[in-house]
This record gives sequence, structure tokens and C-alpha cells, in this order.
Amino acid sequence: LAPLPPLHATPMTDALLRFRSEFPILESTTYLVSNSLGAMPRTVPARLAEYAEQWATRGVRAWAQGWWSMPVSVGDEIAPLIGAHPGEVAMVPTVTMAQAQILSALDYDGGRDTIVMTELDFPSVRYVYDQLATRLGARIVVVPSDDGVGIDEARLMAAIDERTRLVAVSHVMFRSAYVLDVARVCAHAHRMGALVSLDAYHSVGVLRVDVRAIGADFLTGGVLKWLCGGPGGCFLWVRPDVGATLAPTLTGWQAHRHPFAFEPAMSYADDAWRWLGGTPAIPALFAATAGPQLLREAGMDAVRAKSLRQTSALIALADARGFAITAPRAADRRGGTVAFDVPHAREVAQALLARDVIVDYRPGAGIRVAPHFYTSDDELDAAVQAIDEILAKQQWKKYVHDKPVVT
Repeated sequence: LAPLPPLHATPMTDALLRFRSEFPILESTTYLVSNSLGAMPRTVPARLAEYAEQWATRGVRAWAQGWWSMPVSVGDEIAPLIGAHPGEVAMVPTVTMAQAQILSALDYDGGRDTIVMTELDFPSVRYVYDQLATRLGARIVVVPSDDGVGIDEARLMAAIDERTRLVAVSHVMFRSAYVLDVARVCAHAHRMGALVSLDAYHSVGVLRVDVRAIGADFLTGGVLKWLCGGPGGCFLWVRPDVGATLAPTLTGWQAHRHPFAFEPAMSYADDAWRWLGGTPAIPALFAATAGPQLLREAGMDAVRAKSLRQTSALIALADARGFAITAPRAADRRGGTVAFDVPHAREVAQALLARDVIVDYRPGAGIRVAPHFYTSDDELDAAVQAIDEILAKQQWKKYVHDKPVVT
């Protein structure tokens, strides 16, 4: 078996491994799926117990004692990770709904009726654009990918013209981890008079993100993956000068300037509050903060450097075995994931899960392996050697007729 290439660090010198004890699942598994669901921080059960205690003892009074403001106060925990200011980030249940709110705030007349997307954007976002935007009078232009890994940015730029109202693209592509040059896209879109909405679900928490440096108008993401905050904690940032001119029609009473006046007509609140909806999902918000706090403590420059080092090592391991790679080879274009398109990849992924090597599989990409700041180099070596053994001993055959585990 080919040895792990030099990673220029060992468990004794990798300072980020001090965070391993914060994540219980690392005690029993090799957890390489943070691109799908980040490991749960050790303090989350206590936070959820705090929620239950408040509900049990404070009842409805808990709303006035912190619950009501949590969609924005939790957003303030995310803000430093995306270069936003306090009061600018709204927590929402899903990115799909956040993107729908953006769509609902725009008009598509006056000669600007086009939304530009790419073939590699996450399907759930594509669905809402295809269904809602077209009903609102917009037309969708989808820029194809030549190789299933990246997007020809010259072709993307050419698609953005004087008819473009919105460019809605992924910062990092979910299937290939291709990093789009979003600052370049934003600059060109603004020259054409268009706005830009970035789906940053696969970048925040593994790349340094700065909404102002990028020049985005909207940014959506979630704590589910690299931020280790669990499901139901998504976020929406809107550039303040842009947001002040817009009124999302997909809205709710939390977005009202005086929600408890129960006025019959809508009067929008300011800042992030303007983008809230109905009654918030409080349990998810209690769970959402521990992971982002740990990432901020770790430091995104250190997290990114380790990610590039370990994903480079994974590519070298795959090359040594002749496995096809669905990932950019250029470091500045690669997010946190490397997909191995090994023989019988779906079944091999099932066999890895049975060994408590936690990965996922995506058609058209292969087995996605996503080390994070808490991953040791030895775990990467063990995971790839497990693939070798599963293939050599044909252990994958056991899973030919199994339904895939959802990850």
C-alpha cells in the first residue's frame, strides 16, 4: 500500500488538533464528512438542555428574555466569520428559503429580467429559482460546466449583461469543491448593473470569507457543515445599502417594525430584522453557536492552511492509485473536499461507513472526503488504506443491493 505523502506536520505539531476533544464523535469514528454535517461540539447537549429548562421554567416569558432576538444575536456569532458587522446577519431555517426571500424582494421588469446561475449550483437552490423566479417573470440562464469540476469564468462573465437582474451562484461548488473567483464575478456584475447573491454554504468555515472584500450584495450559508452547528441554523447577509431599498414579499411578523402592535399592514424593520420571517426555530439557534465560536478561536487562516495541506495529500494518494479526482488541483481553486471516483464508489462508501469511516457519495463525483481542522493526518492514511482493502478483498460486493445511507 502506498504510504501517506509527507504532510509537513504530525499530531504532535498540529496545533489545531487541540480541538479534537471538543467533538465526541471523533472518539469512535474517523469523521470525514464535515462538508455534509459537521461534528457536534461537546457543549451542544448542555445548550439544548438550557433551552428545555427555559421553556419548562419560564414558559412564554422566555420570548422576552432572549428568544425573540436570537435570530439576530446568533447572527452576530456568524458575522465575524464572513466579514459582516453586528446586526447585519439574520438567521433563517434554510438557505433555500433565504434565496427565495431574495428573489421575492426583486422586480424583473424594466428590461432586467434575467437571473444567471451555473450548472454546478446546489439543486435545492436551483429548484426554488426555477419554480419561483419564473413565476415572478424572470428568465433563468444556466452557464454549463465543461468538465463537471469548474466553471469557465469567461463564459460566466459573457452571460452577465444589461438584461441581468441577479447573478445567483455558489462560492464553492458542492460536488467538486471548485472555488469560484467571486470577487471577479461581483465586480463584473456590478459593471453590468446587476446584483449578486452568493450561496456560501460550502465556503464559510473552511475558507476565509469577507463579504465586503468580495463585493457581494447577498450571501447565504449555514452552520450545518463546516461550522459544526447542526441543521436549521442558516444565515442571510444583505449589503445594508442594498437591503434598505428592498422589501421581501416572502416575509413574516418578525420582520415588522412593531411586531407586537399586530398592525394589519407591513412596515419593515431595519437591518437584519427586515429579512426575518415568522416565529423562529429556537432549538436550532441554541445548538448553532458552539461550532462557530470554536472556528473563530481556531482562526480561519490556520483552518484554511491545514485544509489545503490535507486535501493536497489526498489528491496525491488518489494519483498514486490511479483514482480519478473530482476536485480542482490548483490550491487556490479548491475548497475543503476531495472526491475519489474509485471503482464501485457507492458500494465502497457503504463499506467505509460500516467501518465507522464516515464519508459520503455523490453521483458524478464519487466518494467525498472532507477533512476538517480536527482531522489528524493518520486518519487520512487509514481511510485511504481502508479503500484499498475494500477493493482488494471485494468487500464492496456486500453492498451492491443496499440502499445508500443518506449523508
